[in-house]
Amino acid sequence: MTPKPSLDRKQSWKPANLLAPVPAVLVSCGGTRGWAPNIITIAWVGSVCSDPVMLSISVRPERHSHAVIAETGEFVVNLPSVAQTRAVDWCGMVSGRTTDKFTAAKLTPAAARTVSCPIVVECPLNIECRVRTHMALGSHTLFLAEVLAVQVDAALVDARGRLCLERAGLLAFGHGEYFALGRSLGRFGFSVRRRRRKPQAPLQGRPSRR
Repeated sequence: MTPKPSLDRKQSWKPANLLAPVPAVLVSCGGTRGWAPNIITIAWVGSVCSDPVMLSISVRPERHSHAVIAETGEFVVNLPSVAQTRAVDWCGMVSGRTTDKFTAAKLTPAAARTVSCPIVVECPLNIECRVRTHMALGSHTLFLAEVLAVQVDAALVDARGRLCLERAGLLAFGHGEYFALGRSLGRFGFSVRRRRRKPQAPLQGRPSRR
């Protein structure tokens, strides 16, 4: 009879948002319909569909950007690098109702390709989104949006056109702390990929057959 694993090493906690690590992103919005351009820091963001390409963000209703995104129906998810860590934290602590975050955080707004709100130039990747629907879940509203375009820093693309995200130095967030992503542990599917056999050298002293 196989012994059951011991659960002594586990503690039972109450429900909590401990999914980690997650991206820490700068979401830009506004710049249209009378709303000034604004930035909000969000860690609750995720991919939800590949065809069509969609993602989600969760925003508290009391945040200034909630009204902006709800009315305009557009936003940009800007993926910051570790170089923007201070700006990411600061933009999550200050309200856009009274502060021009682009100017104060020394971040550069630029025109997006498909939406009216600006991108953050300093961020190596910018994902332009249009809201399809939103749901009030409780403390947060979930905005489901379609990805309309992606802008990528040219320094992240190699000579063959491959996106090299390892060059971006992206930022992660977990349990109240910011982290820099570490070394790569393997490409997707490595666990089932067959290893290439190395060609064997001919044995010494044995004539080859032709």
